[in-house]
Amino acid sequence: MKLLGKIAREFSGYNILESSKRLLDRKPLQCSLYVTDRCNLDCAYCTEYDNSRPHPSIEDLKKWVRKIRELGTMRIALVGGEPLTHPDIVKLVRYCRELGFATSLTTNGFLLTRKLVAELEDAGLQVMQISVDRMTPSAITKKSFKTILPKLDYFRDSKISLHITGVICADTLPEAQAVLETGLSRGIPTEVRLVHADPLQRFRVDRGRREELERFVDSMIERKRHGEKIHTSEAILNYQHSLLRGEHVEWTCVAGYKLFFVSAQGKFWLCSMVHTDKHIMDVTPEDLYANYHKKSCQQGCGVYCAVSASLLVEKPVQVLGKEIVARARRVPSMFRHSSSSDVNKATQTAVANPSGAQEMNGSAEGGPSADQRVALRKSA
Repeated sequence: MKLLGKIAREFSGYNILESSKRLLDRKPLQCSLYVTDRCNLDCAYCTEYDNSRPHPSIEDLKKWVRKIRELGTMRIALVGGEPLTHPDIVKLVRYCRELGFATSLTTNGFLLTRKLVAELEDAGLQVMQISVDRMTPSAITKKSFKTILPKLDYFRDSKISLHITGVICADTLPEAQAVLETGLSRGIPTEVRLVHADPLQRFRVDRGRREELERFVDSMIERKRHGEKIHTSEAILNYQHSLLRGEHVEWTCVAGYKLFFVSAQGKFWLCSMVHTDKHIMDVTPEDLYANYHKKSCQQGCGVYCAVSASLLVEKPVQVLGKEIVARARRVPSMFRHSSSSDVNKATQTAVANPSGAQEMNGSAEGGPSADQRVALRKSA
């Protein structure tokens, strides 16, 4: 991708204009749609899969998507379970784009193939989040970065914006730094989030020592301020810092209003933790707006997408302003990287072809493998 295109992509990825529109009306910004409850993995801390349930039909999914659009929703996030287990996932992405949705998909990445990435790109998928927790699998989580590292090459020339997210708990913390460094070293926006409690406010895994978790979150805040591609907003990082310290954060939850979820059975959920029996087809704009109030469950909430949307509505200038500044700080490093890449390419050509004869499409012979290009920073 050309340098100017990369710079433009840095700012368009946050959808600033789109977000601003939804700060001025009563329509929702985003819906997370559970494409399926089924998953190919069984991570111990996860509350969001059930392999006993069948996939919803593509006809039902399309019907729910139309309703979500009729409510005025701008973005749709396809989640699960594991969305890639659904046999019609490409058709669904294409349909969402035809309806005008900004469309993203969250996956563990294990089922990705070069062909599937190309099909999703052709269908119009704009953003993909790959969730990983450790470099290697453990009894707690199977989502290892080592497994999907070779698959990152599928996105080398893709129009899909890719980012990496992980979860921090006692089990993952020893390798969390390596996860972060591996993603950032490849130029991929990356973050590692605090594990959140289940619907009964219980942690299904050992959360880890507060001091260690706090140091890790603080390091991400500093790195984001220095222009590194920490994927989440500084507002959410500061929120997680406050969670760990037990500090009060003043906010009003917009879950069920600006952001809501639809289950794989078509049920309307305020968020991934707060469910209702109301079907999405029966939801009205008035129903959505009625959910705009402080909620008894918001203290200590770990549903970060809901918190993020809420903080955006609560403090739009502060949240958006800091994100714009953080992304602007990335631009100088892009110039340096572009110049360095040009020099490296010229040097490699001269060494590989000292006679100066032009080669078609270059040569990969003797070049470094994807794994060899990862240079992990030493943990502080």
